[in-house]
Amino acid sequence: MSLKIGIIGVGGIAKRHFEGYQMAGAEVIAIADVFEASLNARQQEWGVRNAFLNYEDLLNLDEVDAVSICTPNAYHHPATIAAAKAGKHILCEKPISLNLEKAQEMIDVAKKNKVILQIGHHMRSNGAALKAKQMIDNGDLGRVTFMRLRQAHDWAGAETVRDSFGKLANSGGGTLLDNGCHMFDLARYFGGEVNSLYCQMGALKFDVEVEDTSVVTLTFKSGTLASVENAWTATGWEEGFWIYGSKGSLEYTNRWEEPVLKHRFRESPGTLWADTDVAIYNFHTAGVGQRHIMNFIDAIEGKREVICTGKDGLEAVRLVLSSYESAKTGLPVTL
Repeated sequence: MSLKIGIIGVGGIAKRHFEGYQMAGAEVIAIADVFEASLNARQQEWGVRNAFLNYEDLLNLDEVDAVSICTPNAYHHPATIAAAKAGKHILCEKPISLNLEKAQEMIDVAKKNKVILQIGHHMRSNGAALKAKQMIDNGDLGRVTFMRLRQAHDWAGAETVRDSFGKLANSGGGTLLDNGCHMFDLARYFGGEVNSLYCQMGALKFDVEVEDTSVVTLTFKSGTLASVENAWTATGWEEGFWIYGSKGSLEYTNRWEEPVLKHRFRESPGTLWADTDVAIYNFHTAGVGQRHIMNFIDAIEGKREVICTGKDGLEAVRLVLSSYESAKTGLPVTL
């Protein structure tokens, strides 16, 4: 019998969740949102039989097994606490919370109530990232020495940034938070725990109260070095990672026509400075966000471990907050 799902918050990101549940064979039976017009539109679009202006009413439905929390950041904490106490498994969008104490409470309450808490850092479910992690763990790259991770865009060419992102009171941060939390999580996924970081950022294009460009250098406990680059000052959409090791390297970017992972190494005789062996891994084009939903369903059904835990979400936020501290002081921060 298929799992029954509720979605709390029906904005743009919720559509990815709905599609993911369809692909996973789960059934979305209820939605909730404080904006009645948006709620009614989604109910009609998705054909969902239950729609509520209050998420507590959704959580009172006994048949709901799990929920996606797709609300604005400030409401992740109360919605997660309520869902956990109601015995619902939870997929919470990123960031888990902008407050580390509240994030820890979310983790603790989910554990106490024996429900799964997965965070929406979907890059862990990217086929290229999964393959890269496998190769790193297998030692295919030798010792990982340097990583570069980038997520950037230009708001589709817009000349201004809407206030929900551009004003500090509304957003809590700019591109370092919005895009950076994904890249910080991916950095930890590949490299383990971070020892220290140094951040530089600025508002270089838009008239906003937050940063539109940032770069953070990381030193991992393993000794690996890395850079995390985020921007609203790119041209188009950019998302990629580059991993360099003592025996080989990996390259992935959405700027290529095909979503491939390139592995460069030297096994053939006669390779030169720029002439290496290259293995290319091609992945199915199913959306990464939808794959993340499918991994959530598999975790509920006991088919796999949670791919991005509450603790992972908390540590990504710790790196974001530490980066803001570094940018403010102009000094490195040791974690």
